[in-house]
Amino acid sequence: MYVIVVYDVNEKRVGKVCKFLRRYLPHVQNSVFEGELTESKLEAVRAGLRKIMVEEQDSALLWAFRDARWTDREIIGTEKKPVSNFL
Repeated sequence: MYVIVVYDVNEKRVGKVCKFLRRYLPHVQNSVFEGELTESKLEAVRAGLRKIMVEEQDSALLWAFRDARWTDREIIGTEKKPVSNFL
């Protein structure tokens, strides 16, 4: 499935969240990750974020689409970190 993760966490945890998410998804912009994940890896992302974040101070938004074909991605301005489907 195609997943977009956006987070807003206390600056003490930004590096830890970013490092954690890079294990699963491409980093496309400040505090934004997106890409393909299996259901089990998405659950691992959810669980990992819950361990790192402090619920009263931090937040993360996750959008999960069954397929990237169901999304329209539009960039206005400069694309900071292009996402490639090629390995």
